[in-house]
Amino acid sequence: MSRRLFTPRWLGALALALLYAVLAYQLGHWQYARHEFKVERNALLDAHYRADPIPVTDVLSDRPVERSRKDWTKVTATGTYAGEQLLVRNRPNNSVFGYEVLAPLTLPDGRTVVVDRGWVENSDRGAAVAPDVAAAPAGEVTVVGWVRPGETTQRKTLPRGQVASIAVPDVERAWDTEVLDGYVVLDTERTAGGTSAPRPDRLEDPDRSLGPHQAYAFQWWMTLPLGLLLIWLGIRRELRDEDTDRVAKPKKVRIWDEEDY
Repeated sequence: MSRRLFTPRWLGALALALLYAVLAYQLGHWQYARHEFKVERNALLDAHYRADPIPVTDVLSDRPVERSRKDWTKVTATGTYAGEQLLVRNRPNNSVFGYEVLAPLTLPDGRTVVVDRGWVENSDRGAAVAPDVAAAPAGEVTVVGWVRPGETTQRKTLPRGQVASIAVPDVERAWDTEVLDGYVVLDTERTAGGTSAPRPDRLEDPDRSLGPHQAYAFQWWMTLPLGLLLIWLGIRRELRDEDTDRVAKPKKVRIWDEEDY
């Protein structure tokens, strides 16, 4: 069998089998890395999502949010909404597409925090018409929410008052003001009198599913020896067919063939 393996035909098959094994290993490793990423994300959510809030300026600054340590940190901020609200286009919420609503919260020190106040459904008058959105409360307001890192700019030209993503350059251009890097997903919002104002729908809770990545990784790794197994079976069958001393199995005679005589 080893001599038969070192023939051009089976050496080519061996090369393909080894190539497949390497590919299967890499794909399995990639799937398992996706699984580990989601495990780490859930651990971060467990540590941050229901924790006591800390001042927003302890997390947000002029530098990007450190995703591996600060994402979903619960924060609080007191300030005043100053400026028009922005609509972030094509955002899903509970499997329905609409707009997320951004508002600029000016802090006492003059810096501005981007607050994602929630979600509104597309207008029933068509995509070209912006939906009606409840105004942000006037006066001093205290918000509690979760920090998220800024998104990548989509570089799209949209109608005034709309952006394609929550990207710092796009938001700063729309508001004509500098903002802290990252944004806050609103949990609660209260005025100085302790009342809550009408607001867009809450965003759905963050996804905590692990998905099928771990199972896919194990499936890829289990198929690593598949090519070698097929080669072994192929050579074994080839040698058996060439064996002239092999006793042939008697041919079975069907009952209806016997009745024909």
